[in-house]
Amino acid sequence: MPLKSFKPYTPSRRTMEIVKKDAITKQKPEKALLKPKRRTGGRNNSGTITSRHRGGGHKRMLRIIDFKRNKFDVPARVVGIEYDPNRSAFLALLQYSDGERRYILAPKGLKDGDVVVAADAAEIVLGNSMQLQSMPDGTTVHNIEIKPGKGGQMARSAGASARLMAKEGDMALLRMPSGELRRIPVKCRATIGEVGNSDHNLENWGKAGRSRWLGIRPLTRGMVRNPCDHPLGGGEGKSKGGKHPQSPWGQPAKGYRTRKRKKYSDRLIARSRREK
Repeated sequence: MPLKSFKPYTPSRRTMEIVKKDAITKQKPEKALLKPKRRTGGRNNSGTITSRHRGGGHKRMLRIIDFKRNKFDVPARVVGIEYDPNRSAFLALLQYSDGERRYILAPKGLKDGDVVVAADAAEIVLGNSMQLQSMPDGTTVHNIEIKPGKGGQMARSAGASARLMAKEGDMALLRMPSGELRRIPVKCRATIGEVGNSDHNLENWGKAGRSRWLGIRPLTRGMVRNPCDHPLGGGEGKSKGGKHPQSPWGQPAKGYRTRKRKKYSDRLIARSRREK
């Protein structure tokens, strides 16, 4: 979708660019599929801040999304494409032939009136959900399960997709958006197509107020703090700190790997995203 720019009648409007919402066909959400969003302000159950720079923001309601796609062999018609304030992707509202309605992530190109279905084996049609073992090699998929029946956990943000490279025995080989090659059980489910709103990463918010609407509070650079508040702080004039970039508690940043060395899913990685 193209980007929308504005006349520079204020300084913030000069650089602001947002995605045109031409794909959205339904403005008000489905009330039966909403639930309240409880906010923490970045604090844990004892009131200690564990995630900094969070607070405020506009009120939101959570949309109940069907990541499992477990209503099998029942065709559903798309009755609207909606905006979701909690994620970068758009949502598609499905109405099944028995009258039930559910939200799914809207694939790129899905339109009102299209019919989709979830089954163990279905046609290779945009929006259909099925097991990886039923798909031909080279299929583009999103909303991918890691464990069968758990629901989609990978490739869910705007513009994300993975490609089915091969199937070997009871495992399938997927190329992830990062370039990583990962093995997934062939009985895991995925949805055909790429997640919509692919121009989301090109947006320019233009002003600090947009961050406040999203509940993101201001961040002060470590270099301009006092030495008691940050390792890079202090110094006469514009000092660079004389150290590698790091957090206020001394953990290296900008290139330092924080992934666990013995993560349970390492055995499923066929090729790391850092390998060429």
